[in-house]
Amino acid sequence: MPVVSKKGQQMPESPIRKLVPFAEQAYKANKKVYHLNIGQPDIKSPQVAMDAVTLHSLEILAYTRSEGSEGYRKKIADYYKKNDIDISADDIIVTTGGSEALLFAMGSIADTGDEIIIPEPFYANYNGFATSSGINIVPVISKIENNFALPPISEFEKLITDKTKAILICNPGNPTGYLYSRDEIKKLAAIVKKHDLFLVADEVYREFTYDGAEHYSILQEEGMEEYGIIIDSVSKRYSMCGARIGCLVSKNKSVMATALKFAQARLSPPTFAQIASEAALQTPQSYFDEAITEYTERRNLLIEKLKEIPGVKVGEPKGAFYCIAELPVEDSDAFAQWLLQDFDLNGETVMVAPAAGFYSTPGVGKNQVRIAYVLKKDSLLKAVEILKKALEVYPG
Repeated sequence: MPVVSKKGQQMPESPIRKLVPFAEQAYKANKKVYHLNIGQPDIKSPQVAMDAVTLHSLEILAYTRSEGSEGYRKKIADYYKKNDIDISADDIIVTTGGSEALLFAMGSIADTGDEIIIPEPFYANYNGFATSSGINIVPVISKIENNFALPPISEFEKLITDKTKAILICNPGNPTGYLYSRDEIKKLAAIVKKHDLFLVADEVYREFTYDGAEHYSILQEEGMEEYGIIIDSVSKRYSMCGARIGCLVSKNKSVMATALKFAQARLSPPTFAQIASEAALQTPQSYFDEAITEYTERRNLLIEKLKEIPGVKVGEPKGAFYCIAELPVEDSDAFAQWLLQDFDLNGETVMVAPAAGFYSTPGVGKNQVRIAYVLKKDSLLKAVEILKKALEVYPG
């Protein structure tokens, strides 16, 4: 009997999506489910992007260039320049979501058996991308006690070997909502220069920062031209997750020439989605101002109410729209499944993402969950009330 590959067997399940069958069972039982498990914004996609697809004049839905259409890349470069990031169209490869940009980056900078250091908890799919690329993740643990701040640089240095190729960060962070300071980015820049490593920064949540804090990109830092690689996406910025358009950005010519070969192998990014994404760049600042105001209010409400639940500890996000909450349970996987299968409050329950899947260190994060505050405030209030009642009666 044929067997699947070892690599396939090692591919991790998504902690965000693996509970979907239990959610579907809950629907069939006529339960209402509040989805705190997935970062799908409920903010409307920009109308200008939707109109661009509806009103297109194409007669043939043809391939675009493997690196993405030149017009779109030029406009992305203009966007970066407005954000004090000096980039040209030649420094950009358009990808099928930020996910493909990560795969291209890993494939371009590391070989089978090489290592990438990542502060954990981190976006769960980094585990999957690394596994599919034959790369080993070396975690450096950040802790909820200090709000998931960058671990001391000495902790990174202890982990660097001749197999180390890069440090990867998400800024602002998914799943923690942590926003790296300018000083922390400078420290990371110094260590990658010292050890001839790449610094890969997943910056898809760049627009979403709170409390007056500003995002500082790795490519705003002087001297990072050969070391810095940005991963970006329209998914969260414009609430266009289904467009599946991202990009890989670097001024390192060797990296970009190598990544282009991966891009050529998959032919081209989707045409309609590029049309929508190019139009989205016309979105006025007021769209983001309103979104940030809304997310700030949701964050404040969520954190306040979570802190009122006995035994719950929560990190305070400064960006993105996620937080990690530590619960008084032994196993958040079992708890999340129980919420969907066995619990409801007046016919309603919640779906959370168990946080162990956001770590690569075995056993860490077992009593934590990631919560996405992408629901309206009244729904967040109901969801937290359900969570509180559930914890009061949960047998585990």
